[in-house]
Amino acid sequence: MAIVVFGTVALDTVKTPFGERQDVLGGSGTYASYSAGFFTEVGLVGIVGDDFSEEHLKMLRQRHVDTTGVEVAPGKTFRWKGLYEYDMNEAKTIETQLNTLDKYMPKIPDTYRDYEYILLANNDPDMQVHALEQMHQPRLVICDTMNLWIDIKKSELKRLLGMVDVIILNDGEARQYTGQPSLVKAASMISAEGPKSVIIKKGEHGALLYSDGRFFAVPGFPLEEIHDPTGAGDTFAGGFVGYLAKNGRLTQETLRRAVVYGSVMASFNVEKFSLERLITLTEADIKNRYDDFVRLTHFELPQP
Repeated sequence: MAIVVFGTVALDTVKTPFGERQDVLGGSGTYASYSAGFFTEVGLVGIVGDDFSEEHLKMLRQRHVDTTGVEVAPGKTFRWKGLYEYDMNEAKTIETQLNTLDKYMPKIPDTYRDYEYILLANNDPDMQVHALEQMHQPRLVICDTMNLWIDIKKSELKRLLGMVDVIILNDGEARQYTGQPSLVKAASMISAEGPKSVIIKKGEHGALLYSDGRFFAVPGFPLEEIHDPTGAGDTFAGGFVGYLAKNGRLTQETLRRAVVYGSVMASFNVEKFSLERLITLTEADIKNRYDDFVRLTHFELPQP
């Protein structure tokens, strides 16, 4: 089952307490599509400038990501510059250059429009709606968002929520959108606006799934070193939809497993900068860490 991923393709400059990288491959669509590519075929939709390296596109294609939907336009690629301090749960944006992303509207290739799964990675909700409306009859629609869109385009985001099956957002964004300090209340309120399932990411503290009136939680995987959290949420989303597309079933059981696989992929992503760790990742690595998650969360119930 193939997936359409619509999101940003960017060049990032990132500084953390553990190092710095300049003009490395980034963007919500990049991380999400590369992560999903470990599970199934992916069609990526986005835009870059004529300064974007063909080597980046080649690397994506090697991970089963079709780049037909990546438009190359005159000008510079979208750039983001950010800083993480020792609290690595939130980045401080130093500079954003929209460049070719400014006034862009996605064009879904005809060959992608019958795909059954679509992930609307973090982006302007107007763009997300425009991309979704070009799809024929997707089986599952997932969207991600961020605090900026809640601030400046809440009504547009609200419209989008009525069109999707799953929304992924972090704990601060869930509280911001609903005005509720309780994530339990926030999840049910967001679900009432359309999405059947709500996933609330909690950074190093894991993720919470609300679906069909029930909650499921996984912890963050304990890591000795975290070099760069950039793209962790997008990598989570890619792993989540990738597993669901590969499995082909949409049940409570598969949704819960997909949350674990998303967490597995995100845990690898933060171990190095940009896609450096994902590039070296193997299917055996993924399976072993999934098994580690199972052992981490398993416990015996007391005998009656």
